[in-house]
This record gives sequence, structure tokens and C-alpha cells, in this order.
Amino acid sequence: MKAFTYERATSPAAAAAAVAGRPGAKFLAGGTNLLDLMKLEIETPTHLVDVQDLKFDRIDATADGGLRVGAFVSNTALSADPRVMRDYAVLTRAIQAGASGQLRNKATTAGNLLQRTRCPYFYDTNQPCNKRSPGSGCAAIGGYSRQLAVIGTSDQCIATYPGDMAVALRVLDASVETIDPKGAVRTIPLADFHRLPGKSPEIDTVLAPGELITAVTLPRPLGGRHVYRKVRDRASYAFALVSVAAVIQPDGTGRVAFGGVAPRPWRSPAADAALPHGGAAVVAQAFAGAKPTRDNAFKLPLATRTLAAALTPARTA
Repeated sequence: MKAFTYERATSPAAAAAAVAGRPGAKFLAGGTNLLDLMKLEIETPTHLVDVQDLKFDRIDATADGGLRVGAFVSNTALSADPRVMRDYAVLTRAIQAGASGQLRNKATTAGNLLQRTRCPYFYDTNQPCNKRSPGSGCAAIGGYSRQLAVIGTSDQCIATYPGDMAVALRVLDASVETIDPKGAVRTIPLADFHRLPGKSPEIDTVLAPGELITAVTLPRPLGGRHVYRKVRDRASYAFALVSVAAVIQPDGTGRVAFGGVAPRPWRSPAADAALPHGGAAVVAQAFAGAKPTRDNAFKLPLATRTLAAALTPARTA
């Protein structure tokens, strides 16, 4: 791990200004992803701004009947909150499908959204990777790509977004609240938060330099049946090959988002509209234009089967 300096933030705007005003600076919250990347010298920040003292650790009701989740609410606390378990059960199920209990105790809501890909070539500093080292090339293209994306990719990168929580947040139409170095706040729909790789795969989100996440907002509950189904290589502590978050209404309409298949949680309005016509129709719409590799083409039929397994209990319960 390379040397770095450290400070503890005293206010949100000061934290944002400290990161924006210092090249190579990064925020530190739970650190469950960042510190691992620093040990491997994939991330090499020159300065860390610890934001844990800012106390964004509450879950509060909003005026429109939703919930405002502080950026530093732990995954454990979020998944176990009675209001989340009752009204946003897909979120509880997605969080509990990810990582270990120890990691969930430390991982934060904002940090979970910002976690970086687990592409093996991103983690191997001996291999070219445009996400880690822009312009170096993508070893995954033409390499071993079983775990990687089948849609939303570019000729620069085929890495996947690895998380579970964000897939559920996407199906719930959550929003991300932020503050910038000047103290200005904005709300970003989660649908717009994670970027597709395009020509700049090293940029994962639409956050500006120094922009700090303060909360995630859930709109009023959707009702219906909430399902999260995750298929992985081993039964626990593994990232998804394919995951499905679904909210299904009694009349068969609803919403679906997929994880493990794209550079961001993947949801399509056309796929939502196809729900009454069955899982195959949903997958055909969700993955229109997919460009799988020889190694990961299995993800398309797997997505159909995973969705079918998710929908069956939702429709018969």
C-alpha cells in the first residue's frame, strides 16, 4: 500500500471541498472495497477524507410516504429496519444475498453504490485494463469472460457492476442525494447514477469531483410481491452470475431489474411492460442488443430461468 495522508471531515461541504481541492483525494467511509483496492495498489489515493463522523446514519420517513436512508447506514441496519422489511422487502433480500454478515455490518449504503467491478483483469495489475489504466486496453475482450457483461458494454470494457443492493434500489426507482464542494445539493435518479463504459470506462458514476453522497431516497411503497433471486458459483459470499429483483402486482404487472449482466443494474421499461407475457418475453426485451462472448452466452438462458424461478413464487404466493 502506498503512503497517503488522512483527515476526518467536520462537515459535508468541507469534506466535499477537501476531496475536490486535492488531486488524488478520496472519501473513506466503511472502506470494505476501497481499502482492499489500496492494498493491491489498484486504487492509490494520495489523501483520504474520513466522512464517518458526519452521522448520515439515520433512516427517516419522507413527506410523500417513502424513506430517506442516510449514506452511512450500514447494510445490516438497512436490511433489518422493520419499515424496509415490510414495505421494501426486495431490498432486504438483495442486501442479505450479498457478502458476509461481518462485511454487511461495516459496509455503508453509499459505499455499496460506489463499489468497483470485480472483473479479474481489473484486479490483475499485470494485465491491461481500461477501467484501471485508461488507454491500456481490455484483456477481458478476447480473454476469459465468463463472469462479465453481456449488455451495455463497449469496445473499451465489458466489466459488470457487482453489487446486489443497487439492483433492488433500481427496481424501486430510488434516488441518490448529494452535496458538492460549494454546498449545493442535487438528486440523481439511480437510473442515471451509474455510467455505461463508452469511451471512458474508468468513470463509474455521474458524480462530479468531490461530490459526496448524503442519502438514498426510496419513493412510497409499491406493494405487490417482492422477490430477489441470485445465481452464483457457490452458495454464499459470491458475486452474481445473474440476479433478478422483481416487484410483481396481483394482476401480473410489475418491474424487473437484473444484476451480474451489465456495467450497471439493468432495467428496461419494455421488459417491465412484457411481464404479463412471461419471463421469456421479459428477457427478450431486457437483453435486446446483447453482445455476449463465447464464455458468457449462457447468461441469456440463465436469465430466463432465473426470472422464471423468481416469478413462480411471486405469482402463486
